[in-house]
Amino acid sequence: CRSSLDFVDEIKNPFWPVTSETYGAYAITCVSGVIFLVGIAGNIAILCIVCQNYYMKSISNSLLANLAVWDFVLILFCLPMVVFHELTKSWLLGEFTCKVVPYVEVASLGVTTFTLCALCIDRFRAATNVQMYYEMIENCTSTTAKLAVIWIGALLLALPELLIRQLVVEDTGIPDEPPVERCIIRISTSLPDMLYVLGLTYEGARLWWCFGCYFCLPTLFTIGCSLVTARKIRRAEQASVRSNKKQIRLESQMNCTVVALAIVYGACVVPENICNIVSAYMAAGVPEHTMSVLHLLSQLLLFCRAAVTPALLLLLCRPLGRFCCCCFFVVFFFVSGPIKCVLCHLDHTSISFILCKNQ
Repeated sequence: CRSSLDFVDEIKNPFWPVTSETYGAYAITCVSGVIFLVGIAGNIAILCIVCQNYYMKSISNSLLANLAVWDFVLILFCLPMVVFHELTKSWLLGEFTCKVVPYVEVASLGVTTFTLCALCIDRFRAATNVQMYYEMIENCTSTTAKLAVIWIGALLLALPELLIRQLVVEDTGIPDEPPVERCIIRISTSLPDMLYVLGLTYEGARLWWCFGCYFCLPTLFTIGCSLVTARKIRRAEQASVRSNKKQIRLESQMNCTVVALAIVYGACVVPENICNIVSAYMAAGVPEHTMSVLHLLSQLLLFCRAAVTPALLLLLCRPLGRFCCCCFFVVFFFVSGPIKCVLCHLDHTSISFILCKNQ
């Protein structure tokens, strides 16, 4: 085991001396910093909006808050670890992060996949009877059970990732250059027989399993279910009275929001699948540097999806955006002068804002 001082001495400084790689290090740092700030702020905003307002605690908004929790964890924990490794070629916590970071990344794909499917099903149920179901507030037990199924399923399906990762240290062959740590897919022979066989089976099926479960399932299911839901909404709009028109338009808007989330997710997951295919079938003919860049791009897009999702929700989902604006005005008036009373009320169709200032 290395001491902390030895570890610090072995860390490569990516910013000094200045080389051709230094500009790339600055670019990675700036892009990652923007993703980190936007992702943390956006996901915290979604959580605060849903958790602090009773009228926002529908099953759809609970699913969105559940997605925000996982995206927050993904950006807060995995993004700094990945950037640190990319800049220094060392894993901050050694083999622990080598195993846990890919596990959390794959689990996040599962959480997003199952959340999108659950949102599609919920929107279809709402479209079948808008008047009775629209933004129904579910009890805590029902919501917790649905969210638990998503989390447990995603975490269990990602467990084999812990079996197939190993940390290897390679000498660069350059004098005074610290060794490079790489996290590779290799099953340890010290595992018990049952786990070893499970790891081998997962390694052989990993490519098509990730492609089918984490790409094809959410995108095709979301598109198909959203088309059926849109057809139901059009029929409901034709047969509805004027009082239900606004609710039906909001349902249509929510359906479009789910489709937009699926499109963003699919676009950000495509490089990950390309990287897996290249690694499986064309790794021998592709330079190692190209594979590293492709892998980094797929990871950054995964983090970018976690940062863009809350911003997309605040832009497309009108109640969330209105409540966010309400909170902004509260903060603005609080900073500009003393406040005697503040009341911000939001239901599923409207928002009211009352603010009284001391004279």
